[in-house]
Amino acid sequence: MEKDPVTVLVTGAAGQIGYALLPMIARGVMLGPDQPVILHMLNREPAKEALEGVKMELIDAAFPLLKGVIATTDVVEACTDVDIAVMVGGFPRTEGMERRDVMSNNVSIYKAQASALEKHASANCKVLVVANPANTNALILKEFAPSIPDKNITCLTRLDHNRALGQISEKLDVHVSDVKNVIIWGNHSSTQYPDVSHATVTTDSREMSVSKAVSNDQWLKTEFIATVQQRGAAIIRARKLSSALSAASSACDHIRDWVLGTPKGSWVSMGVYSDGSYGIPAGLIYSFPVTCEKGEWSIVQGLKIDEFSRTKMDATTNELIEEKSLAYSCFNE
Repeated sequence: MEKDPVTVLVTGAAGQIGYALLPMIARGVMLGPDQPVILHMLNREPAKEALEGVKMELIDAAFPLLKGVIATTDVVEACTDVDIAVMVGGFPRTEGMERRDVMSNNVSIYKAQASALEKHASANCKVLVVANPANTNALILKEFAPSIPDKNITCLTRLDHNRALGQISEKLDVHVSDVKNVIIWGNHSSTQYPDVSHATVTTDSREMSVSKAVSNDQWLKTEFIATVQQRGAAIIRARKLSSALSAASSACDHIRDWVLGTPKGSWVSMGVYSDGSYGIPAGLIYSFPVTCEKGEWSIVQGLKIDEFSRTKMDATTNELIEEKSLAYSCFNE
């Protein structure tokens, strides 16, 4: 018996990430090969024609799992009966633009979308914010949609998590699936802390710590961290465009694990509402290691935090506190 379709909203759907993400969702990459979907696509009015073109392509691809497509510039229509919302649209920072201007524009975007989601989405709608500054955009959305449960609003740090896995697999010349339990702590920015203190790798059918396998603490504490932190900038230099394919794939990973569960013995990184775990102030959207089961995430508890890690975690915390203060100062503009 065929499952009922799940309605997925993608904002900024005509952009680069949206264009990469939509066929992945329609093909079952996000929710599984037996889960029908209905896609709601939202864009601003200037991109209306491009959005219609994307809709045509989705119809032309004849995806068996795709049971309906709505392309709209109306936020209420886009958010109606949505089960999963992937917020890709936002106001990007361009050269010469002040951080406050970027934040003020994103506050107005996410205020409107939060209100529409709160009033018109399904009762247990799961929200993933991708648009930067992702952590703080998610916090803005939460503030303007108070009836959406805290645990249903998240932001994307899975891209950074996957980048860290990729760097370790390249360093050790193993398949990426043989590396697990890296952690991204904090902000999806250049202050994020990619942590391998608890990560393991399987080589020759034997599991060992990544630290032992790499056997180069200097590399792990310097070049590895900087490479993951600056990977987005490196891709822009190489492509002259920002990450799209990898961001879309990571968004699918994030939602799939959240909805369907993480493998036993493994965790992933998600930007979630802090409850004070690991000394991170409550009230920030912060990337933690989490496990997922039955559609719910839980922060992994009891991990030992050394002095080096604490310093890195505090630095990214301080940046998030500054971003939060800047965002709140824009609320009444």
